[in-house]
Amino acid sequence: MTILNTPLTLPCGAILPNRLLKSAMTEGLADAHDRATEQHNTLYRCWSRGGTGTLVTGNVMVDRRFLERPGNVVIDNNGGLDALRNWAKAGTEAGNHLWMQINHPGRQCQKLVAARPLAPSEVKLKLAGLFGQPRAMTADDIDNTLSRYAHVAGVAKQTGFTGVQIHAAHGYLISQFLSPIANRRSDAWGGNLENRARFLLEAVRRTRDVVGTDFPISVKLNSADFSQGGFSLDESTQVARWLEQAGIDLLEISGGTYEQLALMGDTPAASASQAREAYFLSYAKEIRSATSLPLAVTGGFRSSNTMHAALADNALDVIGLGRPLCTQPNVHELLNGEDFTFTPWEKRLRLGPGWLGPTSSNRQIRALNFGAATQWYYRHIVDLANHRQPDTGDKNLLRIFARHRRAEMAFVKNRAFNV
Repeated sequence: MTILNTPLTLPCGAILPNRLLKSAMTEGLADAHDRATEQHNTLYRCWSRGGTGTLVTGNVMVDRRFLERPGNVVIDNNGGLDALRNWAKAGTEAGNHLWMQINHPGRQCQKLVAARPLAPSEVKLKLAGLFGQPRAMTADDIDNTLSRYAHVAGVAKQTGFTGVQIHAAHGYLISQFLSPIANRRSDAWGGNLENRARFLLEAVRRTRDVVGTDFPISVKLNSADFSQGGFSLDESTQVARWLEQAGIDLLEISGGTYEQLALMGDTPAASASQAREAYFLSYAKEIRSATSLPLAVTGGFRSSNTMHAALADNALDVIGLGRPLCTQPNVHELLNGEDFTFTPWEKRLRLGPGWLGPTSSNRQIRALNFGAATQWYYRHIVDLANHRQPDTGDKNLLRIFARHRRAEMAFVKNRAFNV
């Protein structure tokens, strides 16, 4: 048995069958009523059979008014419980865990979905004009949204998911509360770190009250926002301590926001060639030294050597994988100890040569490259969801970007819910 293939017992008593975790990736496969579909079943059955011990769904939204992207599954009095049960059954076919990631986009809700999203403060996202001016949440908005997180967690447990993950990273609503840039409030939900972390900790508390003590609760947290004056590594370390006291079972470390694309590898650490893999590992070590929480790190892992070394050094407990599983869903060779490397397609994807590529000195050009490359990976999620082998030959990112945008607009047009 390799170190990757060893079980891990969580504080709640649940046992992960191995040390690989499929990190959440948005699927965009919901029906017109924002419910799970047969495509979700096919996709997650494929990943279950592929051997990854813990699968985290793409973000399931708590409010039909606000989506991370068109095609999100939403749990908001829109039915679909049998569809969720089918999804949970398919996604745990091989005896693995399937955790529902619970999320609210906050200001990161595209204008084509909602022109006036909710956020901690009226701080607009500066990105290509795709996002509207947010409205600052009232005390009632905050209480209502927190109740929605707990409600969705209860539905996840009821329908057969084996755990939940609260998304507090990547610039979504909880990440916005944590950030002094996005959170300009002067009440109990803003100002010092304790107040900015209040929303996250209250979401965890209400979720635990609903799901009980023996059901896994994970949190995905930024190691930092990588923005001057934003959520810092020191603050992330303190929030991790509070999360440990709150009784979560697994902390997944990532980083960045839509404006600072660390989640795609655009980080200071990743600028050095020796740090191209596992580009959040150095940040996670600070958090590791401050808590005894089981820790997952997602971002940049590609080779078995790097994964084994990180586990052997006790730098983490679980290896998070995202984009590699879009094109190579079967990890049995990796688990069996064979010398294995995922193809780093992201290094071959670019809108154009030179300054038009992902290493451009222009942040907007880099953002467009990362966005288009992400949509290239979305395409392969759709392939897997439709029983197709991923076709990695087409790398025309401009065509893929345009096709993706048309599909999202069509989904919004045909959606059975309007704000």
